[in-house]
Amino acid sequence: MTRPSRTSFVPQQATEQELPPDSPLTMKEGWRRFVEHESSPPTLLTAVQRAALSPKGKLRDDELRRNYHAVLPLVNTPTIQKVITTSRLLVQLNRQQISARRGINISGASGTGKTTALSQLGRAHEIAVRKRHPRDRSRLPVIYVTVPPTTTPKTLAMEFARFFGLDFPARFSFTYVVNAVCATAAHVLVLIDKMHNLNLATRTGAEASDQLKYFAERLPATFAYAGIDVDDQGLFAGTRGRQIAGRFTVIPATPFPHAPGADRDAWHSLAGTLESILRLHHHQPATPTGLGEYLYHRSGGMIGSLSQLIRGAAVLTIGYGSERITEDLLEMVPVDYATERSKALTAPEKPRSCRRRVA
Repeated sequence: MTRPSRTSFVPQQATEQELPPDSPLTMKEGWRRFVEHESSPPTLLTAVQRAALSPKGKLRDDELRRNYHAVLPLVNTPTIQKVITTSRLLVQLNRQQISARRGINISGASGTGKTTALSQLGRAHEIAVRKRHPRDRSRLPVIYVTVPPTTTPKTLAMEFARFFGLDFPARFSFTYVVNAVCATAAHVLVLIDKMHNLNLATRTGAEASDQLKYFAERLPATFAYAGIDVDDQGLFAGTRGRQIAGRFTVIPATPFPHAPGADRDAWHSLAGTLESILRLHHHQPATPTGLGEYLYHRSGGMIGSLSQLIRGAAVLTIGYGSERITEDLLEMVPVDYATERSKALTAPEKPRSCRRRVA
């Protein structure tokens, strides 16, 4: 066997692990890159292999692993599993439906993984369609749009058109845009994020809601919504809201429960799954799992905050620390304001003796 040369251990450029920064999911090119992107874990070199690297090679290895940890592969949470399972069933039921097609509405607080669940639903659906039609590269089985602030029927229709990259003449009518979208989209899964921007209490918001209903009637599609507490924002109120409520299944996105037993075991399993995909040289197995109580306290049970804590700690420790995750290192990783406020609710109770000493 040929002995590996010095350059055999030089890692690939870190940019190969990254998606281009100008790839929004709301355009078909960005969505396609998102679906096709596979974040493969970099090889964790042995001490001998790393010692054989040049200083520049070590820097490249560190940067490659930082980039990998910055976008750790997604953990399949119970919310994502339910969203995908429910939507697959609805897609089947809607296939032969002429009107009144059913959809899902992912609703919950910020940081509970709604956008992640929505995008992963679309990715799973598109991959399945590509497997059924491997030679049809022109097929667009998924549309991903976001509801812009103070949306109107026209701005909403333009979001659909922007996803497809449709061009319009200098002077064009709203009807022209709608007809162009409906002519382009067929037999698709329509993902609509930021539904909390749709205010049915205003005239333009109500008209935009009617436009969504019109698309749902004209397009042979299954619609999936996501937004912050949309069930409390009036989406299901009034005549328009009751019609939406009669056609959509609400899937709540909530913080992880932490009751003793199955809930706590599921949380530790989630932390252990994240741990298993780390690429740190001195990482001790079961470290994040051992920090499960601390991680729950810091994250408030929010999947987004948990991911940020572990990803941030992994990035910080590479090249500058011990290359292992510790509680001190996790303390250096910031979390959002809402999560910080929830810490008091999830903080473990101190023993009575400790409280007396503090007093």
